[in-house]
Amino acid sequence: MEIKGKVHEVGATQQVSETFKKRDLIVEYAENPTYPEYIRFEALQDKTALLDTFKAGDEVEVFFNLRGRPWTDKSGKTSYFNSLVIWRINAIAGNAAAPGAPAYAAPVDVSSAPGEDDDLPF
Repeated sequence: MEIKGKVHEVGATQQVSETFKKRDLIVEYAENPTYPEYIRFEALQDKTALLDTFKAGDEVEVFFNLRGRPWTDKSGKTSYFNSLVIWRINAIAGNAAAPGAPAYAAPVDVSSAPGEDDDLPF
């Protein structure tokens, strides 16, 4: 799944346990600009580094997996939780170039060189 929006907040990396870390990203999603939605995504483990180059206000495209899981409390009541887990994030054109983003050269007109006649038959 993917979504485009504006970075509202990039959280700090949280070391949850000795072997597990996560980081939150809040994206402002405005399908209807009058009522923007603020959606929380999680980056896990090595994916936490994906958020290093982004700041509030950046336009992004976030690629994520939707995950869900049950949790049963001591009284036996089961609740269900969803999470949106980032696996890729791209800056949308118009942002300052993020490190690691490919830079492309401007196209060059190779149809003819100055002073040369085109002698091709087609």
